[in-house]
Amino acid sequence: MCGIVGYIGKEQAAPILLDGLAKLEYRGYDSAGLAVYDGKEIEVVKAKGRLQALRDLTGDGKSLQGTLGIGHTRWATHGEPSVVNAHPHYNKSRTIAVVHNGIIENYQPLRDKMTKKGYSFVSETDTEVVAHLLDYYYKGGNPLEALAKVMHRVQGSYAFGVLFKDYPDQLFAVRKDSPLIVGVSAEGNFIASDVPAILKYTREVYFIENREICQLSREGVSFFNEDLEPIGKETKTIEWDIEAAEKGGYEHFMLKEIYEQPKAVLDTINPRIKDDRIVIDELGLSEEDIRKLKRIYIIGCGSAYHVGVTSKYIVEKLTRIPVEVDLASEFRYRDPILEQDSIVIIISQSGETADSLAALRKSQEMGVRVLGIVNVVGSTIAREADNVLYTWAGPEISVATTKAYSTQLAAMYLLAMLFGDVRGTISAEEYSAMLEELRSLPEKIQEILGDKERIQWFASKYANAQDVFFLGRGVDYATSLEGSLKLKEISYIHSEAYAAGELKHGTISLIEDGVLTVAVVTQPDLYEKMSSNIVEVKTRGGYIFTLTNKGNYAMEDHSDFTVYIPKTHPCFTPSLAVIPLQLFGYYVSVAKGLDVDKPRNLAKSVTVE
Repeated sequence: MCGIVGYIGKEQAAPILLDGLAKLEYRGYDSAGLAVYDGKEIEVVKAKGRLQALRDLTGDGKSLQGTLGIGHTRWATHGEPSVVNAHPHYNKSRTIAVVHNGIIENYQPLRDKMTKKGYSFVSETDTEVVAHLLDYYYKGGNPLEALAKVMHRVQGSYAFGVLFKDYPDQLFAVRKDSPLIVGVSAEGNFIASDVPAILKYTREVYFIENREICQLSREGVSFFNEDLEPIGKETKTIEWDIEAAEKGGYEHFMLKEIYEQPKAVLDTINPRIKDDRIVIDELGLSEEDIRKLKRIYIIGCGSAYHVGVTSKYIVEKLTRIPVEVDLASEFRYRDPILEQDSIVIIISQSGETADSLAALRKSQEMGVRVLGIVNVVGSTIAREADNVLYTWAGPEISVATTKAYSTQLAAMYLLAMLFGDVRGTISAEEYSAMLEELRSLPEKIQEILGDKERIQWFASKYANAQDVFFLGRGVDYATSLEGSLKLKEISYIHSEAYAAGELKHGTISLIEDGVLTVAVVTQPDLYEKMSSNIVEVKTRGGYIFTLTNKGNYAMEDHSDFTVYIPKTHPCFTPSLAVIPLQLFGYYVSVAKGLDVDKPRNLAKSVTVE
């Protein structure tokens, strides 16, 4: 959500800033802007809409001269998308320029106070308050002191990139609860919201912690706490290369990432299987700790929450440990009761999700151990959790998650099997059989991808659908939730997922001639009940797309279109069943001519509440 890039070095800044912002488009935005300092004036150029509009205004950055600058892509919170509300924002004398990710929660009282002191506002944003506050505290003095004072006054989440006209050789950055990294190279130094923005130029990065200030020059970088005491830091080397963040010949990042799932799942599973045993060294729990577990709490947002819903069925079945699943955005507000001798599992692709991070901190305040399952190395959740289990999906650029979801599922399978083995709730024979099936998942995912033409054909038939319903029981209900989300977020078709047993409790009144219903049927012990639900829909004129296991051919008797997945252990079918649903959503969006990778109103990393 929003993107920041800053540069100070030997090269012209504007083309580098535009290139970096292009790598952050997946975060979601509705306007963009640059501030470049040529040694005399800080020139700001802003545009509403896609980044191409800003490129056109600046001649791909060539019209802005200077080797120091900041850039921003804005996702509107305070104030509508417009040129005036776009970042960067100036102070009144245009000697300070600011870009900001996050939300200033107390901006209104601060705005009122600054208005009384004679400051006037041209935008509706909370960020302009920061520019005027910096002006008020700076008064030609020390930028670091002004930044520290602003940090003490503002409440909320923020990452700032700041230019001061009096300091033509300095770039400043501040962070609290909104991601920001620093990259260093021989040609210059950078700030950015995420690694892809600067990976073309450097692999050496610093992770800025909460309430820290960074001062960048052409020669190096310095870090300070809010008391302006120097802080020592070590760089981290980014291991994945720039090709991993490029389309590689695919039409969209989403399709590329769907096809990367076999490798991503393999990379997540393989390092944790040693000598036919699951070994998770980074877990931080002894066997005695695992045996003593009384409860597991799984917390996430969006697709990560759906992983949690799926995992509840699987973990409880294999371990007999009670599991609670929470939406991160609701967790704090229900005044949760957390048992001791329990564990909280926070699931997040980015590791920066604001609500999930708040749930993590609340859990730790209550004295419960937190395990983070995240994809981004060095992210805030990864650093603040007591332990972290990384999913090795590589960079995921498309807003609609695919491979991150699949690797999160794989990580939860590993945990469930490990806990069940230690607690003696899985027999040795079942453990061995499940391990073999787990290892075969990447190959079976690849097999499903070979059937994409049939799904593409079917998706083209239903590209103009107004409503789609997804039905399932058990883990199939959880898979339905994810399939429905994939369709609605990238095709803008109204879609709902229901536990099939709830049909008679109201939902069936919505079924009429031609309405598409997707039935997920992968649990053999629920075949008969799902058959009854499908007949209920069919007799009311519904059109049935059934997703089931190979061999369950009886489903064709009541289905209009059927997709089969390879047989596997019932606990692992979600990893296979989700693939056709991802492809269905993708091809519906393509058939409608929509922007698959950057759906409207959505952001990849939701770093504000």
